[in-house]
Amino acid sequence: MAWIVLIFAGLLEIVWAYSMKLSEGFTRLGPTILTLFFVILSFFLLSYSMKTLPLGTAYTIWAGIGVVGSFLVGILILGESASMVRILAAFLIFSGLILMKVSTN
Repeated sequence: MAWIVLIFAGLLEIVWAYSMKLSEGFTRLGPTILTLFFVILSFFLLSYSMKTLPLGTAYTIWAGIGVVGSFLVGILILGESASMVRILAAFLIFSGLILMKVSTN
């Protein structure tokens, strides 16, 4: 159950990162409120997963999902650069997440 909660927390990190971008430096009220809501919910779910999972594993997986997911949102939705070096970097981060999961009991 903790792993499912952790994955959901990571997905919410992507949502709040994207809504933060849409807030334009917290100058737009709607996206700012969404950012704050999803930040709080994401942190709450992360803390819940840490009741069972080790700190290093939980935080690394949560952050990694947010990093790779935000990278993909940037490319797919915001039209950011998709150079081979950036894609390789994201792949290496994703590979690290898999290794972290496999190495945790």
